[in-house]
Amino acid sequence: MKFLAWIFLALSSLAAFSQATPAKLEPVEHTFFIHNFHTESGVTLPEAKIVYGTYGHLNAAGDNAILLPSHYMADMRGYDWLIGPGKALDPARQFLITSELFGNGRSSSPSNTPEPLHGPRFPVTTIRDNVEAVHQLLTQELGVRHLQAVIGFSMGAQQAFQWAVSYPDYMDHIVATSGTAKTYGHGIVRLESEITALTTDEAFKGGDYKEEPVKGIQAFSLVWTAWLFSQEWWREELWKSEEPAGTTFAQAVDHYKTNFIPGADANNLILQMHTWEQHDAGATPGFGGDVRKALGSIKAQVLYMPSATDLYFPVTDARYEAPFIPHCTLLPIPSLWGHPAGAGASPADEKFLNENIAAFLKGEPLHVTSSL
Repeated sequence: MKFLAWIFLALSSLAAFSQATPAKLEPVEHTFFIHNFHTESGVTLPEAKIVYGTYGHLNAAGDNAILLPSHYMADMRGYDWLIGPGKALDPARQFLITSELFGNGRSSSPSNTPEPLHGPRFPVTTIRDNVEAVHQLLTQELGVRHLQAVIGFSMGAQQAFQWAVSYPDYMDHIVATSGTAKTYGHGIVRLESEITALTTDEAFKGGDYKEEPVKGIQAFSLVWTAWLFSQEWWREELWKSEEPAGTTFAQAVDHYKTNFIPGADANNLILQMHTWEQHDAGATPGFGGDVRKALGSIKAQVLYMPSATDLYFPVTDARYEAPFIPHCTLLPIPSLWGHPAGAGASPADEKFLNENIAAFLKGEPLHVTSSL
């Protein structure tokens, strides 16, 4: 369960795969408040807050900043695999900002917002809502006039694409790993199945529970687990790399079921799934719901890195979208780790991502390897 605790709550570094782990860098935590934040749903949050972290310092020109928006239920430490000496991003050279999505329990969320917007009454916040809030954070609080890059994994990749569509002149590069510019029908069905698994627990009470609906969260966790890794990952029993020696398959599955996202609130889980499933860069004003037209408007250089075995954001969706992006390099990650490959799930994945993202940002040739 080491990896799952990291991937969603970012409580530990993927360097846990190594026997010799250098001390990881810690971000400085901040909170940015926005009064009367208008969401796309039409509901106004009287006081929205964004929790974020920073590494390094903004230079005098204000142009050495890189944004790393968080993924599903993650906090500001969700990019440890990419940050530090010898990795693609180094706070000694760059100013790194790691923003946290609405609904993660720290930024404005169903669980921490008072009535009349508490719990199930919290509005659905879109990827564009998150981008707009962080744009205010960058420009008004931090004085970032331009970004070197937006780099995102999963829902962070969704945000990276949206940034490039909403603010095409604001960054030079985007990197999207294990995520697409639109959530297509199959992904929506998957997310709805997970929401249904959670909400059918009688203890959920329409979202007005007094205690967390444990059985519902466990049902959600089991459905989610079935999609997280590839079929080959299970066949090769790569789960053994995460578990103590002697752990049985049944014990491993039970761990995923009972400790998938430790401490998560049910309404928060659901809110971020709605954010995920509603994402469509084509719905940005001016594009008439046409994701191809929206992608065609992107000016930034794009490194598009789907996982070759992702079941959440299948590589076929990335291959569909990439030709519509003017300056795009499509580079699938050759991994059996499924969706988490886009966050350096294995040492090989982490190496592949760091080498190629570093080369891309420097304008150097990429380190292409053979596909699976």
